[in-house]
Amino acid sequence: MQAQSQALRGKKVAVLMTDGVEQVEYLGPRQFLEEQGAQVELLSPKAQGEEIQGFNHLDPGDKFKVERNVRDARPGDYDALVLPGGVANPDQLRLSSDAINFIREFGQEDKPIAAICHGPWTLIDADLVKAKHVTSWPTLKTDLLNAGAEWTDEQVVVDGKLVTSRKPDDIPAFNQALLKELAIDPQRADTGTSS
Repeated sequence: MQAQSQALRGKKVAVLMTDGVEQVEYLGPRQFLEEQGAQVELLSPKAQGEEIQGFNHLDPGDKFKVERNVRDARPGDYDALVLPGGVANPDQLRLSSDAINFIREFGQEDKPIAAICHGPWTLIDADLVKAKHVTSWPTLKTDLLNAGAEWTDEQVVVDGKLVTSRKPDDIPAFNQALLKELAIDPQRADTGTSS
């Protein structure tokens, strides 16, 4: 077993999701981030303490307790945002003005946002994909292109502070890209080097 790193000690990461989330796309990144020393908080349009129904593809999986309602969260309280997929999860988040406003404000603060599988769907509503290079589950390609994004079929794409991946198999690369974005020292980031 790998020794726990503290590369992300002191960092706080929000995961925004609701019913229908592909649970491995929540659990995989959360476990990885916590092993790196980050504090992770589950946000949702549901009330704190309510449960979110996870899925393993089309089969119901585990339930996860909401740690904070997204309307009570502020982007300034977090260092990064993770948007897991699953088809129903982002589709429902798109109907929540609180969720979309949170994502939009997060993007406006130029902090890392990592979206996997169907997760990038919400980025369209938050106006965060125009002129961005992204990837996603293949069925989102046309939607992302129509929103002004450049789309490629790669396991992970990083454009500025935006990290996107296609599917559960990409989680290791997705986690490493997010780690790299979070581990960048803001003081050194101003020296003109880009990721």
